[in-house]
Amino acid sequence: MSIENENIKCTELSELGEFGLIERLTKGLKPQNQSTIKGVGDDAAVMQYDNHSLILLTNDILIEGVHFDLTYTPLKHLGYKAGVVNFSDIYAMNGIPRQLVVGLGVSNRFSVEALDEFYEGLRLACQHYGVDLVGGDTSSSKAGMFISISVVGEVSKDEAVYRNGAQLNDLICVTGDLGAAYMGLLLLEREKQVYLANPNMQPELEGNDYVLERQLKPEARKDIIRLLHEANIQPTAMIDISDGLASDILHICEQSNKGCVIYEDKIPIDPATLILCDE
Repeated sequence: MSIENENIKCTELSELGEFGLIERLTKGLKPQNQSTIKGVGDDAAVMQYDNHSLILLTNDILIEGVHFDLTYTPLKHLGYKAGVVNFSDIYAMNGIPRQLVVGLGVSNRFSVEALDEFYEGLRLACQHYGVDLVGGDTSSSKAGMFISISVVGEVSKDEAVYRNGAQLNDLICVTGDLGAAYMGLLLLEREKQVYLANPNMQPELEGNDYVLERQLKPEARKDIIRLLHEANIQPTAMIDISDGLASDILHICEQSNKGCVIYEDKIPIDPATLILCDE
């Protein structure tokens, strides 16, 4: 079927959205191998090759102009962030990330030194989280930068946490404050538009270090997983909040066949985020 066939009614991607598209493309998929414990539908796929531990596998794609803007994103920060967003998926399964492979597509406007910057950030993330960068692939691109990263992790068989385990009367918790990364993005976009209108204007970013760091250099919650293990606490369900509280808590509700109540005044928001909201 041609993507330009005018005789066939075509559904716009925007009608389904990201999650609707994933559900449609993967509907009916069933594991063909006994080693596949969990396929599509969680933060990571789960595989078992022995009686004691599970292998976790996750992948994220970052595309220039969609997921990042190099007008205000340093390549070193981008490399760090590209690793961290994948590590976070492994931690959301109560696991530990171990190995990483990276696929990179770049156009000829990127110099070798620019790619050095990206890899420096990625290697720094791997070093900080104890992950081995074990391979990957590179290719030319006609449309900017394309990043695909896969991370392998592991978790004990009896400690894996899925999205479908929530129980009645569970307490909903988040591991930090919400909205800061989004406010950082809005701030950067605002200053970009000012710059495009008048390149002589200097960006007004002073005093907003917190929200900018949350957007440009986020961290995965390795510390929370460690604290839970030390306290011998195992959540009934977990998810990586990358798409916002409202959409991600619904994933847990749908897969656990439960409802939820969110109290707006209990949602943790940093004062720096609130100040920007009032501007």
